[in-house]
Order: sequence, then structure tokens, then C-alpha cells
Amino acid sequence: MTNERDIIVDQLNRPLRDLRISVTDQCNFRCSYCMPKEIFGDDYQFLKQGELLSFSEIESLTRSFVKLGVKKIRLTGGEPLVRKDMPELVERLNRIEGIEDIALTTNGVYLPKYAQQLKAAGLQRVNISLDAMEEDIFKSMNGRSVGVKPIISGINAAVDAGLHVKMNMVVRKGVNDSQILPVARFFKEKGITLRFIEFMDVGTTNGWNFDQVVPKKIIHDMIHQEMPLEPVDAEYFGEVAKRYRYVGTNTEIGFISSVTESFCSSCTRARISADGKLYTCLFATSGHDLRQLVRSDVSESEIDEKLQSIWQGRTDRYSDERTEASAKNRNKIEMSYIGG
Repeated sequence: MTNERDIIVDQLNRPLRDLRISVTDQCNFRCSYCMPKEIFGDDYQFLKQGELLSFSEIESLTRSFVKLGVKKIRLTGGEPLVRKDMPELVERLNRIEGIEDIALTTNGVYLPKYAQQLKAAGLQRVNISLDAMEEDIFKSMNGRSVGVKPIISGINAAVDAGLHVKMNMVVRKGVNDSQILPVARFFKEKGITLRFIEFMDVGTTNGWNFDQVVPKKIIHDMIHQEMPLEPVDAEYFGEVAKRYRYVGTNTEIGFISSVTESFCSSCTRARISADGKLYTCLFATSGHDLRQLVRSDVSESEIDEKLQSIWQGRTDRYSDERTEASAKNRNKIEMSYIGG
């Protein structure tokens, strides 16, 4: 077994630095690109409590991942804040030596209730989704007729709590591409970083095809024409977003372009799904059962060895290899289980 100062790399020489943990498969939204309401209806059977990793199990696994090089944790879902006592989990993870950053991805609705508690527990950052400023478009996309105002309230609560806020907007051609400039203008005015995300073929239920992808270049050029942009250097190896700032300001936007400009070669992320499986790619078809492992009588060192073996055998580069056929025929894990 290696010690924590050694660098663990996969078959393509990529280190393990980021761990994304989905704490629940449930969500209060039914966004069309993640949990379309036609599939995830009122009778949909979500995971039972005992099928989710407990906070103690998450903490234990995180300690093992830190030994292999993980420095950043992102808590996802579903909607992570529908799980009870999330500030407690943040506090437990924050105590682990070696963790440099804890973030949470949310739709923002519950932040007025929890932002202060999460900050006090050690949360540093939140990524909040808002896919349109136009009420009717946003209500249609989130599948629950929730308006924009509750999300703005969540953003304000996070800012007031001292959390660093970044916004996410998934762009889907013919659905919300008319909202690119309104959303950009709004968050430029607020001085909040915005990330545009190309519509991706995560899972098999969101109806993805290439025709609905708005490429990063088109979004960039549209914004640049009205609000000139200049590139910003990456902060670290494995940074997902291509970063820019509005000329004459410190306000940034970024582009996560998994479809048109793959970043597989620098991917440092592992993901634990809501049911306790380890996935080494967002587009994976199968995972490694950590729930069974952590609930067995194996030792901590044996778990460490298993995780190391999985990462060192990793060869994933799906976005480099994606074709329309592979996207449609590959049985990928749903985003509601694996997070973003």
C-alpha cells in the first residue's frame, strides 16, 4: 500500500484529486436533462434509506480516498439538501485532514434554510443551477413549475452566508438557448461566476442527441459580441471549465464542453453514486460496489488497496470516443444517481 505522499495515477497517467459523492437519488425538481418527469413520476421507486451510504460510511470511504490523493469533495444528488442533516456530514468531512475544499451542487431552493448552517459546518462553495431567466422556460425545464425567484433567494442566502457561489446553466438548443444572454447579463451585473454546460448524454432517459447541443464556441461568440471576453489561465491540472472574464472586470464565465472539446486527458474525478457504487467516469456503464465492501468485515487497509487498484486500472475516455451511436446504445448510469 502506498502512503499519502505518493501520487496514484491511472493507465493514462491521470492523478486522483476530486471525489464527487451523491448523497441521494431524490430531488424536488424534474429537470428534463437529468430526471425527466415522464420517467421519474410520482410512482417512481427511489432508493430506501438503508440502500444509501450512511454518513459514517461516507466519512470512512472519504478517508481512504484522501490517502490516494483526493483533496476536493463535492456533494451532489439528486438534490443533496433533500437529505436530512447535511450540515452534519459537511462537518464530519471537514475534519478529515487533507481535504482542502468541500463544495455542494444544488438547485438552490433549500439554501435560505441551510446556507448558514452549511457554512458554519465548513462548506466553502456552492454551485447553483439556473437554466433560464424567463419564468415560463425555467418552470418548464425544472418540471415542477418552480419560478426563478426561489432560486434567486437561494443565491442571496448563500452569498449572505459567506459561501463562494458559482452558477450553472445547461444549454439545450430550441429549449433555453434564447436565455444565454439574459442569464449572462444578470450574473455579470451581480458579479457571480457563471458556467455554461453543453447538453450531455448522461444516463439514457434525457433524450440526448447531437442536434440539441449548443457548442461552447457559439455560446462564447454570442456573449463576446455584446460583452467582450478575455481568457483566464487554468488554476490547476484537471480544471474542467475553460475560463474567461468580462474585459475590465474580475467577473468570470466558464464553459464545460464535454461534447465539443473533451477534457478526458486531464480528468481527475471519481464518483460515488447514491447507492454506494464507485464510478470512474460520468458516462460509465457499471460501477464498483463500495457499499457491500464497507459493510463487510474487510479491514481499512484492504479497502484502501481495493480503491487504489480500481483507480490504477482506469482507462476511461468516453468523451474522446463519443459518437451518436455510442451515446444512444450505451446503457449509462443516470445523473440522479451519480451527480454531475
